[in-house]
Amino acid sequence: MTGGHYALGNPLVGPRPQARTRSFTRRGGRMPRTHQRAWDRHADDVLLEVPRVHGDTSTVVDTAYRLDVGAVFGRRAPLVVEVGSGSGDALVAGAAARPDWDFLAFEVWRPGIGHALAKLSQAGDGQLPANVRVVEADASLALRTMLPPGSVHEVWTFFPDPWPKTRHHKRRIVTAGFADTVLRLLAPDGVWRLATDAEDYALAMRGLIDPHPGLRLASTDRAPLRPVTRFERRGVEAGRAIHDLAYVRA
Repeated sequence: MTGGHYALGNPLVGPRPQARTRSFTRRGGRMPRTHQRAWDRHADDVLLEVPRVHGDTSTVVDTAYRLDVGAVFGRRAPLVVEVGSGSGDALVAGAAARPDWDFLAFEVWRPGIGHALAKLSQAGDGQLPANVRVVEADASLALRTMLPPGSVHEVWTFFPDPWPKTRHHKRRIVTAGFADTVLRLLAPDGVWRLATDAEDYALAMRGLIDPHPGLRLASTDRAPLRPVTRFERRGVEAGRAIHDLAYVRA
């Protein structure tokens, strides 16, 4: 198999994903000691091993792979998928507030995963909640094939990278194609929740999703489980408004 996504040969991947997915390679870096300890202790328990198209360093999940959510969590419960969990603030808050729900987080920033594991461990007095799993992969591609249709109770896309430069807008995760992916995943009563403090990105989200024939804007209120993070506080202090959007099936 030759390199590059053209080699995947699967129409679900599409003919030209390179422009976006180059920015979602597995991102490493040195972790603070506490985060590394959390990774060493907990990664084997919550980080899911998935088959990858281009080897262990790739963030592209094999399109033939299907995740058995019931087997992974050991039960059937409402599933929340977080796209870009960052350092884990929403993941920690959600898992603690809703132990009756399961949370599947996608993140490509390894130090962020380590930070999230440290926060989860601290919140659980050294133990991680049983309702959290993490996939180190590009969600925009993996979610096209990895989960069955209608299987997700909520999809969270909180403060995705706004890629503020116009020439980088093509790298933004919220696209019409990603809206199609989310619609496929949502259960009949499912909700797609988004948040951003970038005014132009909020307008772009509305411009892309509001006309979607399968989705309807249900609320612009703050997501019930979304915590106030230090980054959000900084944004508010800098005068930026926080935009929350919630979409349901039309």
